[in-house]
Amino acid sequence: MEQIIGGSALREDTKTPTPNVHPSVAAVAVQFPPNLYSQEEVIGALTDFAGPEFQRFALTSGVASRHTALPLAQYKDLTGFTDANEYFLEIALDLAEQALLAALDEANVQPSEVDVVFSTTVTGLAVPSLEARLAARVGLREDVKRIPLFGLGCVAGAAGLARVHDYLRAFTDHVAVLVAVELCSLTVQREDMSIANLVASSLFGDGAAVVVATGADRAAAGPKVLATRSRTYPDTTGALGWNIGGDGFQIVLSPEISTVVEKYLGDDVRKFLADHGLSTGDVSTWLLHAAGPKVIDAFEDALELPPDALERTRKSLRDNGNLSSVSVLDILHATMADPPSPGSIGLMVAMGPGFSAELVLLTW
Repeated sequence: MEQIIGGSALREDTKTPTPNVHPSVAAVAVQFPPNLYSQEEVIGALTDFAGPEFQRFALTSGVASRHTALPLAQYKDLTGFTDANEYFLEIALDLAEQALLAALDEANVQPSEVDVVFSTTVTGLAVPSLEARLAARVGLREDVKRIPLFGLGCVAGAAGLARVHDYLRAFTDHVAVLVAVELCSLTVQREDMSIANLVASSLFGDGAAVVVATGADRAAAGPKVLATRSRTYPDTTGALGWNIGGDGFQIVLSPEISTVVEKYLGDDVRKFLADHGLSTGDVSTWLLHAAGPKVIDAFEDALELPPDALERTRKSLRDNGNLSSVSVLDILHATMADPPSPGSIGLMVAMGPGFSAELVLLTW
């Protein structure tokens, strides 16, 4: 066990300092499609298939506006999964390229300096995967390591950063990139009248995010990633995910998710922090995935947080909807634009299919 003291690590067994091997976040960029609509406009466009009941979910979703991959009027013309996935490939690559080049520029890193690229999405299928298609477009090296991730869903922003941390702990002079793209609007099932589909249609938005991180030998000005923890909960595989068939991605979304958060996540967070000599009172910055109002409230209650602790999470949900894997990276981007004081502790938390949680400990 390690204690995190002022951003450095002490071995619990010896109490002697260990070398600083903590990676740093050098830059985060977020890119949205140009189509921005109010929640009322989305309700008007979707009521034709979802019916008047959709409005009830949409107006209590905590979402005020969302970006969509296509203009709203174009969705009714989609002919099925093949059509939607072709749009996904085109638009996802464009957004990812824009975000990647912006993040590299902010980090003062050339594409040829990137040693490994992780990519994650759960709203479209691409073989070769997105990062392979991006490589030639932006000038990544021919020997860049590629690590595509699929199936993690909403947890993937935090899980992806955690895996970047793991890699950079071993390769302390390397540069790593995480690319996350989600075009949730292209997965909407117009023939599915289930409550789960209506809730999902009221919540999710579209966007892309890129994180550039560096190993300890190339420390950047952004927050250091101190430690991570993964958790998969028993008997919850049916709580969240996709049923994938001829019509594409049909949402699986259980109302029990907030109950799982209430039951497990508070204790998991406290134990994780305690293992590093910290308590919830030491965390000044909370970066929680903008899952939806009930989950956000459940997390806030489980940890007895002050009312303003999750304001950035609620703002991300309000302005952009639930962006799946991009969501927590959008919140990281906002936090880095207005960072806490040096030495502050932050905790990134996201949940997704599994049902799983990922915890990432940060310091500024």
